[in-house]
Amino acid sequence: MRLWLPEAERRPDPAPARADARKAVLAGTALWLVALVVCLLLRDALASSGLGWLIWACAVGVLIGVVSLAVVQAIRRRRARQRSGDAS
Repeated sequence: MRLWLPEAERRPDPAPARADARKAVLAGTALWLVALVVCLLLRDALASSGLGWLIWACAVGVLIGVVSLAVVQAIRRRRARQRSGDAS
């Protein structure tokens, strides 16, 4: 098997896959939110075992997810504006 092909033998690179990052960010944020609710329900047991910090970890995960969703949405809007500007 050859690892290097001459340019004449190479096939063209495939087009990048289109993906909706909002779905991935929403799924991750939802999982952090579920974990936060579970940790809040088990707050006393977590505190007595020295794992009270898990509540804060889950809260930060939710916060990062919300910020990430805002960033992804801003990027989508900017790209949509660029496409509409190119079309006109």
